[in-house]
Amino acid sequence: MSVGDEEQMDLKRSTVRDLRRHNRSALLTKLFQDGPLSRHELSGPTGLSAATVSNVIGGLIDEGLVVEAGMVDSDGGRPRVLLRVNPEYGHVVGVDVGETGIKVELFDLSMSRLSTVDHPLPEPRPQPEVVAERIAAGLREVTAAAGLDQSGVMGMGIGVPGTVEQSSPVRVHAPTLGWDAVALGKLLASDGVTVPLFFENGAKTLGQAEMWFGAGRGARYAVITLVGSGIGAAVISDGQIYRGATSSAGEWGHTTVVHGGRSCRCGSRGCLEAYAGAEAILERYQQARRGRRNVAEDEQTRLAALLAARSKSAVADRILLETAEYLGAGIANLVNLFNPERIVLGGWAGLALGEQLLPEIRRSAEEHALAHPYGQTTIELCELGQDAVAVGAATLPVADLLRAGGRSAR
Repeated sequence: MSVGDEEQMDLKRSTVRDLRRHNRSALLTKLFQDGPLSRHELSGPTGLSAATVSNVIGGLIDEGLVVEAGMVDSDGGRPRVLLRVNPEYGHVVGVDVGETGIKVELFDLSMSRLSTVDHPLPEPRPQPEVVAERIAAGLREVTAAAGLDQSGVMGMGIGVPGTVEQSSPVRVHAPTLGWDAVALGKLLASDGVTVPLFFENGAKTLGQAEMWFGAGRGARYAVITLVGSGIGAAVISDGQIYRGATSSAGEWGHTTVVHGGRSCRCGSRGCLEAYAGAEAILERYQQARRGRRNVAEDEQTRLAALLAARSKSAVADRILLETAEYLGAGIANLVNLFNPERIVLGGWAGLALGEQLLPEIRRSAEEHALAHPYGQTTIELCELGQDAVAVGAATLPVADLLRAGGRSAR
C-alpha cells in the first residue's frame, strides 16, 4: 500500500470515528436534556435514521450509559421502551467560589443533588491557597457523605469570580479577590485533588444552569445575570455562551453607568457594580445613614435587613429605588447591545432585590432601552435559586461527557 493510500485509509477511519462520536453525542444530549424518550422520539429531533438510533443506543446500553425507564403506549402498535441517561453511571461535583464562602455539591448524572457543604471564607479577599484548601475539604466531605471516594467522581466543575484563561494550566484572573493569573488547579492537586477539573467564570456557570434547567430554557438569545457582592453576566447567542476573544465577555458589572462616578473595586469609576453590587448598595446605605452600620457582619443578612426596613425607613426606600434605577439602566444597556429575547436576574442579591423591586427594575429598563427591542424582551427571575452557580459548575464535566459521546470524562 502506498503512502497516499495509507493517508486515505487514516482519513476514512478518522471520519468514521468522528461520525460515530457525533451520533453518540447527539443522542446522549437529547436524552439528558429531554429524556426519558423512546427510540422513535430520538430519531426525528436528531435527524438520525431509526437503524442508526437503534445501533448507537444498543452500544450505549451495553456500556451502561443508557438504561430503560419504563414503557409508553404507541398509536395502535406495541408499547415503546423509554430510555434515559443512567443516573448511576457516574457522579459530578459543582463548586461555587463566592466572595464570602464556598459551596460544594455532589450530583448523580440525572443532576439529583446527593450532598452539599458550605465553607465560609475568613476574609473578603482570600488567598488562593485558602480557597483551594476549602474546595479540597468540601470534595472530601460530599463524597464521604455519599459513600464515595474521588475515583467515583467523573469531574469537578468550579465557578470562580473573574476571568478564566483556558490555557495550560488554566489561570484565574480575579481582581476583586486580588488574584492575578492564579493556577488554581495546581493548588488543588497539591491538596490531594485528583479528579478531572473544569473551570469557568461563575456568572457563566449560572448562565449554563439556567439555560439547561431554569428560566433560560428554550431561549436562543438571552442574558443571564448574576448580582451578588459583584455583578456579571452570561450572554447567550444562538444557544451558546458568548465568551469573546479571551473568555472575558460578560463583565456587565464593569460597564459604566455614571461617568466619573463612585470608585469600583476594579480600579475604574462609575461601574454598575459600584452602585448595584451588594457591597456597594450596603456602602451607599451606610453613607446615607451617616456611617451607622447594621450590626450583622455578613452581606446577605445586612441586605435582607435593608430590604425589610424599606416599609418604615425613607432612607432605605430611597437607596433601594435608586438601586432599581441603576439595575434597570444596566439591563437597558443589555437590551440595546444584544437584543435578547429573555433577560434573567440571578445571584443571591439579584433574587433578593428582584423579589421586591422587579416592577421598578422593569420600569427603569423600559425608560432607558430602545422601544422596539425592549418590546421583544422579557425580564424574569432566576429559577434555580442560590445553588445555580454550583449546579452550572457541575454541568461542565457533564457537557464534556456529552460532547465526547460518553467517552471523555471517564
